[in-house]
Amino acid sequence: MRRFLTRKTAVIGASVAALGAVGGGIAIAAGGDDDATDTPISGKALEQASAAALAHVGGGKVTGTEAGDEESYYEVEVKRPNGDQVDVQLDRTFHVVGSTTDSEQDG
Repeated sequence: MRRFLTRKTAVIGASVAALGAVGGGIAIAAGGDDDATDTPISGKALEQASAAALAHVGGGKVTGTEAGDEESYYEVEVKRPNGDQVDVQLDRTFHVVGSTTDSEQDG
């Protein structure tokens, strides 16, 4: 009986260790790319945020959005025809509170 319990304990311990390793790998994979945890804007808010950002930038194409951005309530990424990317920060009422431009010439 004692031998059976020792073997059973060893199997359970190995299983727990394996699950821990797999779970840790998933956590590392998810944590390595913060874009994976971004929440995109959706519905009517997406339409309003996109319109506000495009008006601010003067046109282009929306390439990404995020609700609950660390810098503002909404963030809309706009690609200009010249290749520049502009991150437009909006408050919850879709007013521009800031923007940054990454130029293709910046590298």
